[in-house]
Amino acid sequence: MKSITKTVSVLGLVGCAVIASPFAVADDSGWYIGGNIGQSKAKIDDARITGSLAGFTSSSISDNNSDTGYKFFGGYKFNRNFALEGGYFNLGRFGFTATTQLPAGTLSGNIKLDGMNLDAVGIFPITEKFSAFGRVGLNYAEAKDNFTNTGAVPARANLNPGKYATNPKAGLGLQYDFTQSIGMRAEAERYRIDDAVGNKGDIDLISVGLVYRFGVKAPSPAPKVAAPEPAAAPVSRQVAVLAPPPKPASVVPPPVPKKVTFSADSSADALFDFDKAEVKPTGQQALDRFAADLKGSDYDIITVTGHTDRIGTDAYNMELSERRADVVKAYLVGSLAIPSAKITARGVGGSDPVTKPDECNNYKETRHLIACLGPDRRVEVEVTVTRTSNEVAAAHAPQ
Repeated sequence: MKSITKTVSVLGLVGCAVIASPFAVADDSGWYIGGNIGQSKAKIDDARITGSLAGFTSSSISDNNSDTGYKFFGGYKFNRNFALEGGYFNLGRFGFTATTQLPAGTLSGNIKLDGMNLDAVGIFPITEKFSAFGRVGLNYAEAKDNFTNTGAVPARANLNPGKYATNPKAGLGLQYDFTQSIGMRAEAERYRIDDAVGNKGDIDLISVGLVYRFGVKAPSPAPKVAAPEPAAAPVSRQVAVLAPPPKPASVVPPPVPKKVTFSADSSADALFDFDKAEVKPTGQQALDRFAADLKGSDYDIITVTGHTDRIGTDAYNMELSERRADVVKAYLVGSLAIPSAKITARGVGGSDPVTKPDECNNYKETRHLIACLGPDRRVEVEVTVTRTSNEVAAAHAPQ
């Protein structure tokens, strides 16, 4: 008889605590599908098989306790920390052959296992692309057994028993996202199974697979710039050149700081995706236009200040605002080719919001609240200009 035994421990469940994390309101929801393939493994209860052959002398038992397992799944990710996932699994076939000497004969058994599952998945982001996750749920599996005998070993009353049963399952895994749409998983799962002949046991599945997310928006294409019209050919004329009158002395006003605010994630020129610190292509274009306006000017100091909204903890918002300010500073240094020492980057978290304290209070922590607090998520660049590019050109023009 084929039997799957109880193992000495059950996998720990991970991720339930992070569902209530302050980061759980990130706009990271959507449908996804995927598939895994790997090795499944069971433990054959050889002692129980030998006990079922009372009166026989067993010479050997040969076990087939591993096979290829696979699964297909689909799910909905509610936010960056929680998802519901269901699908189909096939754990493969397992079996044994017991050979007896006195009297001579054999007893063979095989089992095939497949079914459906529904899991709650807790997700813990480690970096922007790498995350760990834990799952707990139920599996509804069908066990199909088959027994054969030869020689003096008596046949079972039911040679092809089968059973449907619902049991718990759990697992742990890691995921790496190559893009916002495609990722790779590696995970270990344990399925509790009824073997159709009155026993319960565990099947372990170690697998890898791919995940595809639907509805991820691609970055907007760069706007096309029309080619300048060719200048008209100059007309040669004989003109009298008169010396210009002397210019009256002018009083140069003190330099006035120039302050530009860039939206973090709520406009066509947004620098970042929500809760991210990587400059988007649309944000690069906005920074390039800003850099082009400043080329040729003399600077005293450039201050880059990162802001966040009130969602999340103060410590996390401070760290995110500092990372965004540092990224903008690095991009401006590369675009303007000015010393890094002339640019100061700092983050202030959500301490200086644009929205008023009584605004956005009618929204729960959903994408509606995220949209309402959009003006608070910004990066401000303040430049103290000594001389503009036109003044620099005039200073070097021949008198």
